Amino acid sequence: MSTQPPANPSDPDAIRARVADACDALEQIDRGGCYARITVHRSWSRHNPATTGQIARPSSSRWYLERELAALLEQGAEIEIAPSRERVPLDDPELFRRIDESELDITRKKLFLFGPERVDLSVQRLEHYTGTRAEDFQRYILLTNYDMHMAEFESVYPECVKPARPGVQMPAMHHLAPGNAGVSIVNIGVGPSNAKNLTDHVAVLRPDVALMIGHCAGVRNHQEIGDFVLASGYLRADRILDEALPVGVPIAPNFLLNRFLAQELDQRKLPYRLGAVYTTIDRNWELSLGGSLQGLRLSRAVAVDMESATVAANGFRFRIPHATLLCVSDKPLHGAPKLPGKAREFYEQSKRQHIAIALAAVEQVRKGFPRGLPNSDLRAMDEPLIR
Repeated sequence: MSTQPPANPSDPDAIRARVADACDALEQIDRGGCYARITVHRSWSRHNPATTGQIARPSSSRWYLERELAALLEQGAEIEIAPSRERVPLDDPELFRRIDESELDITRKKLFLFGPERVDLSVQRLEHYTGTRAEDFQRYILLTNYDMHMAEFESVYPECVKPARPGVQMPAMHHLAPGNAGVSIVNIGVGPSNAKNLTDHVAVLRPDVALMIGHCAGVRNHQEIGDFVLASGYLRADRILDEALPVGVPIAPNFLLNRFLAQELDQRKLPYRLGAVYTTIDRNWELSLGGSLQGLRLSRAVAVDMESATVAANGFRFRIPHATLLCVSDKPLHGAPKLPGKAREFYEQSKRQHIAIALAAVEQVRKGFPRGLPNSDLRAMDEPLIR
C-alpha cells in the first residue's frame, strides 16, 4: 500500500487516519510471517530521496511508529508498505549473522536503528525476562534493582500490569495510558551485566526516557544517609561496554530530564549533590580501595554504584534520553557501611520520595514534550531517518 500526505498536511484527523491504516497494514504483514518493508519517499532530500527499512513485531512499538510516520506525512513524505521476506526463525544460526551490523555503509541512510532480526529477538527476550508483553511497555521507563521500589510503584498504581508468571528474572510493571504515555518500571537486578542486558533489549521499543533510580555509596564528608545524588556524568569502571563504546567517549545525562529532577528535589527541599557517579563492576569495591580511590579522586565522583554508567552508555548508544537519580544508602569510607538494622529504616523512609520524584519528573516530560525530549546531542553521522 502507498500512504500519501493528505491534501491538507495540517489536518490532524486525516494524518491519524492514514497512519492508523499504515500501522494496521504493518501488523497484518507481520502476522502473515513476513518482515514488513517501509519505504519513505522525500522529494526534497538530495542525498536520500528514498529510504527503505524492514521491521518486525510492529505492534510492540506502534505508538512510536504512529508518531514518527505522522511527522513524515506532515512534512509531505510518501510512505510505501509491502511484505519483504519471511521471518528468520529465532533458532536459525542465520539470525545472528544478520543481526551483525558492523559493516554497514554509513553513506546510505537507514530507516530504523535496528534491523528486523534484532527487533524480533530483543522483543522475545524482553518478554521472557520481564514476564510482560512488549506492547505493555510505556514510553517512560524507570529502572531499579530493589523490590521496594516495585512495591511502591504498585501502591501508586494498584491497577498496573504485572508479570504474567512468578519468578521472572527482571519483573516489570506498567501503568498503562493511551498512546503508551504511561510509566513502566523494571527491576533489573544488581550489576552492570544485568543493566546492559535489559537496556540492550528495551532499546528496540524506542522509549522516550530511561531513568535509573537506585541506591549508592556516598563518598563526600557532607553527604548524609538519605541524601540524593543527581548524576552530571559518569566514570565507567563497569568495563562491560568498553569494546562497544570506548571509555573516552563523553556521556552525560539528558539536560532537560536532569533539570526536571532537580526542580522536583528543590521544591521538596530535599538535600542532593550534583556530580559524577562512579560505576563499578565490583560489588565489594570498598574491600580493595587502591584502584577505586584513584578513580574517585580523579573523577571528583560523589557516589559509587553498579548500574548507572552502564544504563547511560547504552542510552547514548541507542539514542535514548536518560538520567540517574540515586539515594545515598551507606558511606563505607566514613565508617557507615550498609548494615541490616539501619538499612531497613532508611529503605522505608526513602522509597516513597524516590518514586514520587521520578514520577513527577516524568510528568513534566510528558506535558512539555509529547513528541519526545530533544536528543540532538545523541545523533550521529549515520543516524537513521526514524530515530
